[in-house]
Amino acid sequence: MDSWILKGVKNLVNEPQTVNCISPTQVKVRVSHLLLTDYDEILYNGAIELNYPKIPGRAAVGIVTEVGENCYGVEKGMRVYLKPTRACGDCLPCKSGKAKECTSYLTAGKDFDGFMRDFVVCEYDDVAPLPDSVDDSLALCIESIGIAENIYDKLNLSAGQRVAVIGADFDGFITAQVLAYHKIVPVLIDNNPANLERAKNCGVHYSFAADDDLEQNLTGATSGNLCDAVIYCASSRLPLSLCSRMIGNGKVLVLSCNSTIAATLSANTVLEKNMTVIGVSNAYDYTDTVINMLIHGAVNIDRLDKEVLTDGNPAQLLAERSSGVAKRGKMTVLKMIL
Repeated sequence: MDSWILKGVKNLVNEPQTVNCISPTQVKVRVSHLLLTDYDEILYNGAIELNYPKIPGRAAVGIVTEVGENCYGVEKGMRVYLKPTRACGDCLPCKSGKAKECTSYLTAGKDFDGFMRDFVVCEYDDVAPLPDSVDDSLALCIESIGIAENIYDKLNLSAGQRVAVIGADFDGFITAQVLAYHKIVPVLIDNNPANLERAKNCGVHYSFAADDDLEQNLTGATSGNLCDAVIYCASSRLPLSLCSRMIGNGKVLVLSCNSTIAATLSANTVLEKNMTVIGVSNAYDYTDTVINMLIHGAVNIDRLDKEVLTDGNPAQLLAERSSGVAKRGKMTVLKMIL
């Protein structure tokens, strides 16, 4: 059974492994679809310190093949989403029986083995059953949508307020739609015309290039005011300095998504504008919320650039992404069951 193991920096090898028998509270899942993510690339490049060996793979969907006798709400044959974050079990909230308030959650591919393999054995509450209306491609976006929902909760804005989203590729595109779902007005900024056109076709009316006309366009979109918040998607690779051109005094800047880009923001800018800067890179405990959102049509990914590979080599694909050969922002899905 295939299992892709990261043994060191840029050293990803396929070593078939035997899957352990399940306990009464565990399920065995056959991975059917795996999304190759920016986070997998970061791990592959060694930008995050790891205890090797480790199996990467942060976003996956599968079919339950075995169920322990003490599992509830999960049945053999169910299509499920594999949750990429888990409670640590060691922090004070976890030890107090409040795992949902975990302050040191664990992440797939970094703190425990991820899903770049044929079979996964895990606790039954580490998977989420998927309704028929949520297809596999959409389910692979659950964490990205959850990150956007986490940002929305932290911003605590009212309907009609304007929020700039820097980056209109995969993460920014999803974030803008989540804001619109909550009746927040997204102002999407990107330098890729195709990204901007796609956003407009999906109902994101304010989609602008980061050029010399940005301030004028922004003034028109905000009725002469600046934005109530700015969300900077690090995966966009746009200059972080753009944020200061769009945010009002006393507002919030959100740094979102994992990246190895060494972006900088002037401390003087933060102080002069009295900005609050927060980081959001996880969707811990948002899975059920997101599935409910998807049932109600919160996000449409039909226009995203996608490729579904039935014979993709993860090591080669990650190497191509790292070298810039592969197109960034594309949904690359490995179909594991043919």
